[in-house]
Amino acid sequence: MEMKTVLIALLAASSLTPIPVSLAENANGKTLYVQRCAVCHGADIKGTGPLAHKSNPPTPDLTTAAFKKRLNDYPGVIVSSVILRPNGNLIPKTLQENGVKIAPHAWSVKDFRDLNEYMVGLIASKR
Repeated sequence: MEMKTVLIALLAASSLTPIPVSLAENANGKTLYVQRCAVCHGADIKGTGPLAHKSNPPTPDLTTAAFKKRLNDYPGVIVSSVILRPNGNLIPKTLQENGVKIAPHAWSVKDFRDLNEYMVGLIASKR
């Protein structure tokens, strides 16, 4: 558990730096998002994926003013929520209940950083 705490602190600190648009378009972050997140959050990050309304509670729209404020107030919140997923394999119960299988992934700090940067950039570009 101590390693998770250190990793979360490291990622949160690294996310305090403003992210240039070029980093928001990073290929690794986009690939991770498309493969692991879009099924619920949708390509538009607005909670429009095919399983968005099958989760309880429904998948949130990450472009809302409330979420943007949360992201600003708590840098790294996206990554932290992924790291802290209780089942460890990052596959929410909704995916399992609907027969969607996403292969386990050996997450690196770079992966978390890239995913966070891609999502922050995508969220910031939505109005």
